[in-house]
Amino acid sequence: MSDNNRPPPFPYPSYPSSASSDIPDSDPQYRSWPVPQYSQPASFGPPVSYESVPVSHAENPAPGASRSAPGDRTVNSKVAIPRTVSTSTWTSSGRVSRACENCRDQKAKCSGHRPTCQRCQESGIRCSYGDRKREKMAKQLSDLTTQVQVYEAVLREIAPKLDSQTAQYVERILHDQRDDHEQLGGLHASSSSSSATKVADAALLGQPSPGSSLAALDYTNEDFNRDEKIQAMGFVGEHSEIAWMYRLKRLLERSNSASPRETWDRHSVSSVNFFLDDSDIPVIDDVDPSSRPPVAVADQLVDSYFHAVHPTFPIVGKMIFLAQYKSFYSAPHVRPGKRWLAILNLIFAVAAKLARHLYHGAGNGADDSLVYFSRAWKLSMNDTALLEHPNLQQVQVEGLTSFYLMSIGQVNRSWRICGISIRSAVTMGLNLRSESNSIVHVSKETRYRVWWSLYMLDNSLCVMTGRPPSTNDVFCTTPLPVPFKEEEFMDNKVVQLIADHEARNIFMETFCLRVSGRPPDNGGTPDSFRLQMSPFGKQSDQVAAGAIEVLTPNTSLYFLYHIDLALIMRESVDLLYAPGAARKSWREIEGSISVLHGKVEAWLSRLPPAFHFTKGAPAFERQRASLAFRFCSTKMLITQPCLSRLAQQNHGNDPPGRFCETMATVCVDLAGQMLDLLPDYPDLGWVYGVSPWWCILHYLMQSTTVLIMELLLMAKPGSAKFRRVLAQVSKATGWLAEMSTKDPSSQRAWLVCKELIAEHAPELGDIASPADRGKS
Repeated sequence: MSDNNRPPPFPYPSYPSSASSDIPDSDPQYRSWPVPQYSQPASFGPPVSYESVPVSHAENPAPGASRSAPGDRTVNSKVAIPRTVSTSTWTSSGRVSRACENCRDQKAKCSGHRPTCQRCQESGIRCSYGDRKREKMAKQLSDLTTQVQVYEAVLREIAPKLDSQTAQYVERILHDQRDDHEQLGGLHASSSSSSATKVADAALLGQPSPGSSLAALDYTNEDFNRDEKIQAMGFVGEHSEIAWMYRLKRLLERSNSASPRETWDRHSVSSVNFFLDDSDIPVIDDVDPSSRPPVAVADQLVDSYFHAVHPTFPIVGKMIFLAQYKSFYSAPHVRPGKRWLAILNLIFAVAAKLARHLYHGAGNGADDSLVYFSRAWKLSMNDTALLEHPNLQQVQVEGLTSFYLMSIGQVNRSWRICGISIRSAVTMGLNLRSESNSIVHVSKETRYRVWWSLYMLDNSLCVMTGRPPSTNDVFCTTPLPVPFKEEEFMDNKVVQLIADHEARNIFMETFCLRVSGRPPDNGGTPDSFRLQMSPFGKQSDQVAAGAIEVLTPNTSLYFLYHIDLALIMRESVDLLYAPGAARKSWREIEGSISVLHGKVEAWLSRLPPAFHFTKGAPAFERQRASLAFRFCSTKMLITQPCLSRLAQQNHGNDPPGRFCETMATVCVDLAGQMLDLLPDYPDLGWVYGVSPWWCILHYLMQSTTVLIMELLLMAKPGSAKFRRVLAQVSKATGWLAEMSTKDPSSQRAWLVCKELIAEHAPELGDIASPADRGKS
């Protein structure tokens, strides 16, 4: 061959090759590859024979071949050229089946050798062969298919934001093209099409892509300003049972080969909403705000409120209010302020709603609670109320208003009013410890309870609606309430504890150290709470020890444990369901679930025996039921991401793993345990006499949604687990059906469950039929 030091005969530029065949020179895995060296043509076969041909009929010599200088021969001299060069594809006519890109661009003859043709090798340039026409078409088809799938995902994502007619048109077009897309997708299999399919599935379910948290979302895929029904419901986050039910509905639609029944709101979360915010509150305009019920009726309502509601929601100072109430009825001519009268009427309204459910049918007679609520609204929420500066009574009015709205199924309105009450409380500085010398210590303790009442209410509404909490723990230094009844606030030892901040800290810290260690031996004697300290300590230690001596299980101690559990629930929402959690890896989510699960189990281990769910003191039956429902709800909230991931393991997610399967099982078991808290047969007297009736539907729907997911997606038909879950779902729908006779929200919830089961498991549809009311 020619001298390697000699430059190429033509100044060929270096052309970049295509991405499909471009190999970087610096890539170590290709650097050691040997480059084939081409020998002289004679080495390819038998000796080459030459013949003389006129120069006018001779072809141009191949690039890189040896040439004679112009002065070495005459015009008529003849050049010997080989008749057969080699056994390669380079024929005598100079045509090869496929030329490299460089030779094709220069319109020069190519030897067709691979990986480098002879011309490119001699020129020292990179040689590449582009895709054939068929390969180019296949690649273009793959790219277009991926693009179509991405566009389809976008259309499915924006469909809920369109008006109903346009949304149905888009869905019909997508459905008509589905078969064509599947056939087109079968022509190729590439990673890009796979990822596009996952994007489409994520858009369909409103889920993050696999690998991220299935509990949290950092975006919305619905227009919440589209119509009045969507506006009434508002945004629903992933920690609400409504979002769980909606995700289950979409998963079942994907699993069902038949086309789902088209409705205008099928792609909206509102299709499974069972609360009543889309219905108006019939505030009565012609009520007299100064009217009052007879003293016998008023006494019954007040006693009912402080017995059934106040231990869980102590937003009003009991002793002070009762003294004012007695003065109000003993002196008819006394005219207290409007806000106090609003508080009184709101207490009447809550108690009247309970009495209506407990003693009367839902449709019998006028609803007295609306009369009381209308009076309170006129007294405290007039045209200029929001423009006025808040005071402590206004905070209580707003908190009681929010509680009443929650009890009648108006959770969106309740959540908004609760946010206003918390802002009013922050304006009053209730989120901070008070060191003011002008406020008596008993009044400080009352204000602390006002703050924690709003905190608990906000916590419940946060989970019901799936929205962020309105409080920020970073800006809260309000001490936990002391676990003593308000009637004991005049006791000398309790007064000393409340007044001595250092003694209070020692008392609460020692109390927490006790409960974080081993559980007490019994919950009915002062020995259960005895401090382990030297009797010769300083004065604050002695004050704390004296308070421990008089401490016995009571409703205030129950409220303290309720707050402790709510703090764990709040932490669960922050770690698992906040938008930032959507960017965490699944391993991080599992770590958070493990830590939170340990905390809630530790809480249960330190619960005094008086409040144990099934074997506690009969005097605290209502408090035990409230703690039991909150405990099961918190654990389901913590473990539900694992159940959701397990349910979608056949829809593009990675294998869930053993920890995920274990926690999913715990979630299903907790749903069954929550149902076990209910009597075997529906008993509305138990619901309104024992359970936290103002949010019992929320708890019941949490467990029912989890059990229906297990029944329809994961349990094997005919297995023992399937039969057990089927019986539990039957019990849940039976309770919903019975509760629907008095509560419109329960009726909606029952219909949502009934339609879901009937559509996707017709053979099981009779378990939610009206004929099964009263049966387990």
